[in-house]
Amino acid sequence: MPGCSSKYIQLSGMICYSPEQTPAPGYKELTMSEDNPIILPRDQHRISRRRIDEDSLKVLYRLHRNGFKAYLVGGSVRDLLLDRQPKDFDIGTDATPNQMRKLFRNCFLVGRRFRLAHIRFAGGKVIEVATFRRQPDEDELPDDEDEHFHFVQNVFGTPREDAYRRDFTINALFYDIGDFSVIDHVGGLRDLEEKCLRVIGDPRIRFVEDPVRMLRAIEFAARLDFQLADDILPAIEEHKPLLATAAPARVREEVMALFRYGIAAPVLKQCRELGMLPHLLAGYPGTDESIALLGKIDQRTMVGVPIEESFAIAALFLRLFMDDCPPSQEPHITEALHKANEIIIPHCRYFSIANAIRHQARELLIGCFRLARGTGLRGERRFLQHPLTPTALELFTLWAEVHPELAPKVEQWSQLINKRKSEEHGQPKDAPPQKRRPRRRRRPRRQGQKNSAPEKTP
Repeated sequence: MPGCSSKYIQLSGMICYSPEQTPAPGYKELTMSEDNPIILPRDQHRISRRRIDEDSLKVLYRLHRNGFKAYLVGGSVRDLLLDRQPKDFDIGTDATPNQMRKLFRNCFLVGRRFRLAHIRFAGGKVIEVATFRRQPDEDELPDDEDEHFHFVQNVFGTPREDAYRRDFTINALFYDIGDFSVIDHVGGLRDLEEKCLRVIGDPRIRFVEDPVRMLRAIEFAARLDFQLADDILPAIEEHKPLLATAAPARVREEVMALFRYGIAAPVLKQCRELGMLPHLLAGYPGTDESIALLGKIDQRTMVGVPIEESFAIAALFLRLFMDDCPPSQEPHITEALHKANEIIIPHCRYFSIANAIRHQARELLIGCFRLARGTGLRGERRFLQHPLTPTALELFTLWAEVHPELAPKVEQWSQLINKRKSEEHGQPKDAPPQKRRPRRRRRPRRQGQKNSAPEKTP
């Protein structure tokens, strides 16, 4: 993938300048050593408060009215500048977590590694607020290793210091509720215009600090249709084995984000080309057929169908499962269950996935196995009654789009399942109503009668 240039260009909705032009008011070309940020006044950007979540605005305004800095931070600012609707609105402030707890009655402090304030609203909505942080100096660090780790994560700082701790320049932009300006400390506005994804600092150092950033770099490039900066791919090639050392919970969340954003196929395909898959998803083969299936699922997600984790797991390993249990050989269902467990259990144990999700993923694989064998076999009626059979048929239908020879089986099973649904919802309209058998009235018990048999008279 080609890298990004460093020349400023014109983009509708933002006022930027090339090196030959005079800067607009409030502009100053940024280098890593300068202290002054680029500031876009309200009339020079496209962010409108009408597109910001109402409860997030309430939090921002209360912080501002009480004398604290209150910024919309991260991906929400990026998406608003790109004319996208953000999914989340995170807030940064110079108020400490304890100050926020006093300011908001509905505030709860969470996290030991990274202390955050959650402001809870009706309906279960949570607004996440973080205090600006910085990288501590060497003489500030405690000697104890555990205390050292948590201390590093919770040293408060300035907005500029906080911006330099973030991963990519386009994720380090701030929107100030005080004067409605956009603040850029790291050159993110330039990279937004050039559609360039750039790491803040040296990628070789930042990827060692957090290996998940390698996956996030590819993810953001795919989501936003951006190019990777020239120094990113060599750094990934050098440090990709570190992905295996990343926290499984974080990798799991990032992989599910690929499915939720409908970009699982292009991202995992590029991960395969870069040799990242063995360190990212051990056991996932990443074959062309598997990637093609993920592409069908991405299309399904983009039209508004939500993705469940069990469905995603079954899709990742369906090709491998079908290779181990080819339906044409008609192995016994017990063998298929054994193979499904062999494939899924290591993945679920590594990522601490709940047994209920693992069970559903296994049942979806077994369902696809039954569907591929065809109709008229033993256990068909029980299979049609299984609650996960319609979902298995949905996955099998996408698989049949990759393998068109399976289309007739999809049609056969669809008819049987639809027939079963109509039976569950009652008789057809033209069918005569069934007569209910009248309830038999219980004979009243005589007064003083016992449950034992009556005595015989002499």
